Amino acid sequence: MVLDVEKVRSAKLGDSQSFADLYDQIATDLYKVALYTLGNPHDAEDVVSETFIEAYKGIRNLRDEGSFRPWIMRILSIRCKRKIASYIQEKPNIDLEDFIETPSDVSPETADCSERVTVLDALNKLQRDERTIVVLSVLQGYTTKEISQIMDMPHGTVSSKLYRTLIKLRKTLEQE
Repeated sequence: MVLDVEKVRSAKLGDSQSFADLYDQIATDLYKVALYTLGNPHDAEDVVSETFIEAYKGIRNLRDEGSFRPWIMRILSIRCKRKIASYIQEKPNIDLEDFIETPSDVSPETADCSERVTVLDALNKLQRDERTIVVLSVLQGYTTKEISQIMDMPHGTVSSKLYRTLIKLRKTLEQE
C-alpha cells in the first residue's frame, strides 16, 4: 500500500488528522511486524503505540515525505530491539513461555488452517533478525534496499540473509 505523500506533508506541518489518517493506513502492517518479531500480542501493541508516539513527535524531522514507511518501520525496529533487550534483562524474573503465542493458544479466528500454524512455528524457529527480514520482505513487500535502511544493515547482508533464511524456512516447512 502506498501512503499519501500529501498526508505526510500535512502531518509534518502539524495536521493531527493527517497523521491519524497515516496511522489508519499503516498500523496493521506495523502490528504484524511487531507481533512476528516479539511473539507477544500485548508487547506488539505496546511497541506499535510507542512507535506512533515517537513518530508523531518527530515527524517534523522527516526529510523525505516519500520515505515515511521505511522511516516509521525503522522506529518500530528500534523499539522492538529495546523490548527484546528488556526480555533479556528480565529473563531471570520471567517465564518466556508466557510471552510466546503457541499453536495451542491460537484461536480458530486467528488460525485459518493448520498450514498457518505450521508457518508460524517455522517463523518462530528463526533468529530474530532472520524473522524480521522475512516478515518485512515476504509479508510486507519491502525491497531488500528498504529493509537494509529499516534495519540499519548493509544491503548485501540483508540480501544474503533473506536468501539463506528462505532456504532454511523451506527446509523447515518440508520437514513438518
